[in-house]
Amino acid sequence: MDQGSGLSTRTGAKAARRVHYKWIALSNTTLGVLMVTVNQSILLISLPDIFRGIKLNPLTPSNTSYFLWVFMGFTLVTAVLVVSLGRVGDIYGRVRMYNLGFAVFTLFSVLLSVTWMSGAAGALWIIVMRVFQGVGGAFLFANSSAILTDAFPADERGKAMGINGIAAVSGSFIGLVLGGILGPVEWHLVFLVSVPFGLFGTIWAYLMLKDNGARVPAQIDWLGNAAFAVGLVAVLTGIVYSLLPYGGHPTGWTNPWVLLAIFGGLAVLALFVYIETKVPEPMFRLRLFRIRAFTAGNIAALLAALGRGGLQFMLIIWLQGIWLPQHGYSFSQTPLWAGIFLLPFTAGFLVMGPLAGVLSDKLGARGLATAGLVVSGGSFLLLELLPMNFNYVWFALLIFVFALGMGMFFSPNQASVMNSLPPDQRGAGAGMLNTFQNSATVLSMGLFFTIVTLGLAANLPSHMYLGLRAQGVPVRAAHIVASEPPIGSLFSAFLGYNPVKELLAPLGALQHLKHAQVAYLTGRSFFPKLIEQPFAHGLGLAFDFAAGATLVAVLASSLRGRRYVHQVGPAGEGEDAARLAELGEGEGPVPVRVR
Repeated sequence: MDQGSGLSTRTGAKAARRVHYKWIALSNTTLGVLMVTVNQSILLISLPDIFRGIKLNPLTPSNTSYFLWVFMGFTLVTAVLVVSLGRVGDIYGRVRMYNLGFAVFTLFSVLLSVTWMSGAAGALWIIVMRVFQGVGGAFLFANSSAILTDAFPADERGKAMGINGIAAVSGSFIGLVLGGILGPVEWHLVFLVSVPFGLFGTIWAYLMLKDNGARVPAQIDWLGNAAFAVGLVAVLTGIVYSLLPYGGHPTGWTNPWVLLAIFGGLAVLALFVYIETKVPEPMFRLRLFRIRAFTAGNIAALLAALGRGGLQFMLIIWLQGIWLPQHGYSFSQTPLWAGIFLLPFTAGFLVMGPLAGVLSDKLGARGLATAGLVVSGGSFLLLELLPMNFNYVWFALLIFVFALGMGMFFSPNQASVMNSLPPDQRGAGAGMLNTFQNSATVLSMGLFFTIVTLGLAANLPSHMYLGLRAQGVPVRAAHIVASEPPIGSLFSAFLGYNPVKELLAPLGALQHLKHAQVAYLTGRSFFPKLIEQPFAHGLGLAFDFAAGATLVAVLASSLRGRRYVHQVGPAGEGEDAARLAELGEGEGPVPVRVR
């Protein structure tokens, strides 16, 4: 065999191994994302069973903070840490940090599944273990997109991001159904279900994944990391506690501690930005915002998450608190069936996510991502036109169309952002993108709950008082229940409790009523009909806000410019430069315009 033939054979074998490896990377990172998102959403449905298991009523005012931290602590931790851990991956190796994330997530899944304490101690154990589980999730989120970007060529990354995005959305709805099935059987299974997948994924990642991305030795920006963590934790914690009533107000936005946390956190984040301009190796690479595709993609992702982040919870409350009870489902059944009736949401993303990714590889991200946001924003306005007791066909169609739009946006936008990054900054860049999305999701939940709660506060007390009095509830008990903060009714519906029963039973008001009156008040009809119009008012305002945020996201997406891929070396040198030369002309030393 001559030298040329041997070289050709070795080159072919190397290319075959690279093709094989990219699918290994995609399947493993998809498993990791699926595991984390299932774990996030499985808790939404199984919270009542978990709190019953530890013998703690989450609706008791003194226990509400436990409920909020079990519910939102995981998301808060991942939002805070993904940038730092993405940067650590750039320095020490993305695969190494990703593998560590799998192991940490699995370890704390095991510790959650053996929870033995009850009461407040049991709730604190779950909160702390969920926080550390969130650290593992942050390792996975921060490095998975960068690993995919390293493994796939620029003209296939949209397809990879689309498939990976399917796992993220599918996991959130698989978790809803799994939680509804496993929680009533044995609440420990809710945490145990992640363990075998975590063990398998940890071993598989350790054996099969390899670091093939650029690594640049650098010092960790400890001051920047600390300032970022303190500022973002303060802001997100303030948003969480803004959901609790304060001083006679239905929400906590007048609570001085909430305002101090939010504005103090914003001040610390402003200090963080200043620090990042002064340290030699910053955690948050502000110069990346000079890349238009990166900046526009991040802004669009943040605003899209702000619009859609609270949507899932509002749809769950709409189904659980109003629609399902009026269609024959008891409150104890509504969590599981809410997950089932939301499956068109998953189906829409399953259809469009990978298709949009493939198309974006050929056509670029700007047109697809922008059109997807237009579709999603229009869906918000159309959902607002539905009556509270809707025909399910129209509801399913609208959430399917909404998901089509988000699928059309997500993978092209993700690929656009990742393609624009220098190879040695992909971990930090992916972390920044995830931070914007996760922080906006927490903010969106707080804003959606606040808007709907204020809408309820304007109308629900009078509706509640008149409705209770019409069924013979004594004046004092009716007044007390009607004066309760409406967020309690929302939380009850969200958890699958009958809110009226939860409110009246402690007052002894049901003991003096006729059996038929008690059956009606605590049945499937009274509360849904009572809350329909007040909830519709607040929900309409929330949908208007979401549509407005999505409209601004449309503008940001349309300004991303034509497609850019970062140029590794001078044109004509190396495989990356050759591929870029095939795709289009260069435009400066940092990005290359290809479409």
